Parts: sequence; structure tokens; C-alpha cells
Amino acid sequence: MSGKRVVITGVPGVGKTTVIEESMKRCAEENVLYTAVNFGSFMFETAKAEGFVQDRDEMRNLGRDVQKNLQRLAGERIGAMEGNIIVDTHASVKTPAGYLPGLPEWVLTAIKPDTVVLVETDEDQILMRRMGDETRRRDAEGGRGIADHQGINRAFAASYAMMTGCTVQIVRNENFLLEHAVEAMVQVLR
Repeated sequence: MSGKRVVITGVPGVGKTTVIEESMKRCAEENVLYTAVNFGSFMFETAKAEGFVQDRDEMRNLGRDVQKNLQRLAGERIGAMEGNIIVDTHASVKTPAGYLPGLPEWVLTAIKPDTVVLVETDEDQILMRRMGDETRRRDAEGGRGIADHQGINRAFAASYAMMTGCTVQIVRNENFLLEHAVEAMVQVLR
């Protein structure tokens, strides 16, 4: 394996993918090239092929053992990739049974991240973004639930660092201040 591995996480609606896309453009201008992969897409492709789901929003309702196997397969595929890799994923997934680690030990071992980045903002901003996004079907969750989820993500990120020796960074993606988030992310990616 060669290149840098950066895992970028955040709760749904925080704007993680937008920050990733804009940061990659800026890095490319400096000839620092990354391939971005969406961990959930790797899992979804496998789950759909196996007949477990028809759409991506059904993924969080799959049984724990099915999710674990899908995570393992996705981690192995990403771990085999060459070059600088951004893994767009969630530090935790809220399921009916509780929070499931987005990157359990077997996935971390395969990916070997250098850094885990938490993209965060205030829960009221996330709530408003979710309410304005008609492209996704998300479970109803209030500001307190979003705050709890971001807290769980921090705890999981700390445990990921303990298991792998990677660093953890927090990038704030405030409303109308995308450029600040992009600059902070570019600093991590360089």
C-alpha cells in the first residue's frame, strides 16, 4: 500500500461530501491527487447484488451480522487500492439496536488510516439541512439526537486512533463558511 489514507466522517446532513469534493479540487490545483471512495456505496453495491436491499436508505435496517460482513468486504476492497485515498464514511451508524461502529477493527486493519477527520457543525444547522434535502429518506431525529450522534462519533474516532495510531482532526462546516472548512481539510490532505 502506498499513499495517504484519510477517513472523513460526519453525521448525515453535515455537508461532509461537499467539503470532500471542494477540498479535492483545491488539492488537485496543487497537484496533490486523491481518489475518494464512499464506504457506504461499496457496502450498498454488495448488499444490492446479494438481494438484501433495493435502496441505500434500507442499509441501516439490516441485521448486525449482515452489516459486519458487508463492512469487511468493503474494507478489503478499499485497502487494496493504491495512491492517496479519501474514505467518505460514517464513524457510527444509528440502527434500531444502537450505534454500530462505522469502522470496526477488521475494517480499520484493512484500510490502515493515517487520519480520521470528523466534519461537524451545530445540530440546528444539520437539522435544517436535513429538512431541506428531499433526495434522502432519513429517520426523524431532533437536535438532541444529532448532538448525541456527534458525541458518539467523537468517542468512536478516539477509539479508532487508539487501535491504529492515526490522528484525529475536527473540521467545522458552518453555514455560509464552506471555504473555511475546505481550507482546514486541505491542510489535513497535504
